[in-house]
Amino acid sequence: MSTALESEVAGTHRLQAALTSLPVASRYRVAYSGGLDSHLLLAALVEVRDRLPGPIEALHVNHGLNPSASQWAEHCRRVCLDLDVALHSVTVDARPRRGESPEAAARRARYAMLAEFIEAGDCLLTAHHQDDQAETVLLQLLRGCGPHGLAAMPWRAAFSRGIHVRPLLGFTRAELHDFALRRGLRWVEDPSNFDTGLRRNMLRQEILPLLARHWPAYARTLTRDAMHQAEAAGMLDDLAVIDFECVRGKNANVVSARALRELTPARQRNLLRYWLRRLGHARPNSVHVERILADVVLAAPDTAPCVTWGNVEVRRYRDAVIAMLPLPDHDSDWIVPWDLGGSLELPSDGGRLTTSVTPDGGIRPSHLNASVSVRYRRGGERCRLAAGAHRQELKTLLQDWGVPPWLRDRVPLIYVGEHLAAVADLCVCFPFQSEPGEPGIEVHWRRGPGFAF
Repeated sequence: MSTALESEVAGTHRLQAALTSLPVASRYRVAYSGGLDSHLLLAALVEVRDRLPGPIEALHVNHGLNPSASQWAEHCRRVCLDLDVALHSVTVDARPRRGESPEAAARRARYAMLAEFIEAGDCLLTAHHQDDQAETVLLQLLRGCGPHGLAAMPWRAAFSRGIHVRPLLGFTRAELHDFALRRGLRWVEDPSNFDTGLRRNMLRQEILPLLARHWPAYARTLTRDAMHQAEAAGMLDDLAVIDFECVRGKNANVVSARALRELTPARQRNLLRYWLRRLGHARPNSVHVERILADVVLAAPDTAPCVTWGNVEVRRYRDAVIAMLPLPDHDSDWIVPWDLGGSLELPSDGGRLTTSVTPDGGIRPSHLNASVSVRYRRGGERCRLAAGAHRQELKTLLQDWGVPPWLRDRVPLIYVGEHLAAVADLCVCFPFQSEPGEPGIEVHWRRGPGFAF
């Protein structure tokens, strides 16, 4: 057997071994663009489909960004027809948001669509290879990322309701090109891949060929570096889990400023990154992390500082450091009738009000003959907590109850006629309280996502 033939057979065996060792899944869904890499992945999977526990399907995302996009979608349809593979082709809105690059917008739209298709038991397969991994490591390095960023793309990760696997990470772009030529595959070429105005393309077209001349195995080496960084990132996460148990508040999006200050600076930064990633927030850069530590964690307890980036806010109230999304616009004039039965959805992600009958406490039912409404604080409200007690300003009571300043105008107030009868589930004002041992109506407030107190 000739050396060339031996190499071809060995390469085929490697490829088939990579694809037949996929995790068990009820369905394998290939992200299929029509380009070389995803075409080769789809065709090679078809070669071994008899050895897979589930069927193969293809998912094509039409970004509509190129004049040839409809022709590419038609190419994908014909290929899948020839391969006897079901194809789901979807057009998405990939227009960039404010401050977002076109490639980032396309990636966001693509993965959002893919996530909708992946169900429990499904395995999403993408054709990322060793050169893609090397490019990602270098880009992350140039962005100043730490171990989590330099770990780049994992071979396997949770995705939507299933898993996401990149089975070609052990192969170079040149190997995949050779496999595709030997199979006589025809694929589409996206001209944007040669636009060196995009950073990844500039790296691919200009920098990496120069690296390859001096370090031919750079892609394999950088892929190995990514594995080392993934191990380091895992150990940092293990440490952060331990620290999180020491600093966590009563809600997942709250940590204690006092407990944070007891950690070393490096563990503080590690814990903050882990905590924000755990909550699913956009990753902060080093400047944001340092500002959280300096302006929020070290702030005086009677201040209310806030550090923002993207759509994330990290605030401080007393000892609580709170991570949250920006609150929606709020209408202080909102008012709606409520019969204290069923549930009432509050506007601006304020949550939901429900009621139940309690054998002792709550609002006395005899007071409900008048009209009942729910509204928000406008200023000047007062509440008497018990018979003979002085009427207190609601502003002072909310402060005593530990409601952060930015939420005090969003606490739902229950009125009987034009009198304040209850403040959400925090108190019932006198004389609307039921007598001891007398059944009453208890208000329950399932707070919205921004209400951490």
